[in-house]
Formats: sequence, C-alpha cells, structure tokens
Amino acid sequence: MLPFLLLATRAEDDAAMGEYRAFLNFAGLTPSDLRRIRVEEAPLPHIRLEEYSGIFLGGSPFNSSDPEESKSPTQHRVERELGELLDRVIEADFPFLGACYGVGTLGRRQEAVIDRTFAEPIGSAEISVNDDGARDPLLAGLPPSFEAFVGHKEACSTLPAGAVLLASSSSCPVQMFRVKQNLYATQFHPELDVEGLVERIRIYRHAGYFPPDQADAVIARARAAKVSWPQQILRNFVLRYARD
Repeated sequence: MLPFLLLATRAEDDAAMGEYRAFLNFAGLTPSDLRRIRVEEAPLPHIRLEEYSGIFLGGSPFNSSDPEESKSPTQHRVERELGELLDRVIEADFPFLGACYGVGTLGRRQEAVIDRTFAEPIGSAEISVNDDGARDPLLAGLPPSFEAFVGHKEACSTLPAGAVLLASSSSCPVQMFRVKQNLYATQFHPELDVEGLVERIRIYRHAGYFPPDQADAVIARARAAKVSWPQQILRNFVLRYARD
C-alpha cells in the first residue's frame, strides 16, 4: 500500500506525538503506512502526490482568520506552503482530510468565509448528519447524530461555492464539508478520544481556549462525554483511498 501523509503543525512535542499516535490508532495504520511531516519545524518539501494514497492535515494552534500583522513568520510560511500544496491537491481532486485546521485551510483556499462567529469551547458537541452526509462514504456506518470533540476559535460561516455540507451542530453550522469528490474538512476532531482530548487540555491550558484555572472542570466535562463514532471517519478514509 502507498502510505498516507500526515501534515502536522503543533510545535509542542507531546501534542505532536499524541496527534500522530491518534491518527495511527484510529485510522488503523502502522508507522510505515503513515508518514508525518511537522510543517512548523522546517520548510515543507515538495510533495509528490503519486507517492501517497491520501493526505491528512492535523489540527493547529494557528488560526487562518488571525489578522495578518499578528501572524508569526512561521505561521505565514506554513500558510503559504500549505496553500501551494492545497492548490495542487484541489486541482487533482486528490484524497484529503483536514481535521479542524482543515476547515480554515481548505475553506479559505476555496474562498469560504472563515471567522470567529461560530467558535466552540473545548468539549463535546452533538453532530447532525444531513442527507448528503448520509450518502457520503466517509460517514458510512455512522448514526444520524453522534458526539464529537471540538474546540476552536474560528469556523466556516459561509461555505465555499460548490462545496457540499455534510454535517452540522447547533452551535456551528459547518462541521463537515466536501469539495469536489475527494476533499474533506471537519471542524470536529475525528482523531480524538477522551484521553487524547485530556492530554491536549493539559498541554494547551494557557492557550486561550478557557481560563487556566478551569482546566479541571473542562477535563471533567470531557470525561463525561460519550465519543466513539468520529474515529470511524478516519478508517473510512483509509478504506476508501488506500492503493498500491
């Protein structure tokens, strides 16, 4: 099987490794099946799409909607390099699944409106699958509604032209969409289970997602959630796109 590629942008080693392990585990891949590039560490090398089955983009501390003057040189570089790769991915309709940060990156590349209107605090959200989502192979086997973990400062308030909305929540209308036939973005995190989220809460305690002194309460709410379905999306992606 040609490997999949995980593009990561988390500067914290513990968070980056936790994310990698989660994608391996829930996508059902081995380390030889999932290559990882930490884009925040060094310039993104040229990616030959024909060498991969598909691309995952993990979450990020970066926000596409941040004012340009507030972005660090690293964020500017990452956005430029990911954007150039996404242009090729979109043109080829190459299998792509972006988790959380994928909404901002893929959405903005397709002229969606990405802003702070539908930000969600860290925790679980009830995701509702619409008719188009029920017919989409990435959501095959999932129920019409399910809990998923979220936590984001920006979201898509206007879909890209031609994009297909697949799932929503009451607090965030765009939770999952598809561009063309093979390009996907989720606002929720399909790679997270409870322990994965707890680890991130501890790592990002001072990142502005919640008051630091409320971390224990945020963890308690996360542990009370029943999140088991979203990981099926990663397995479905691999089953659909794995190729020799």
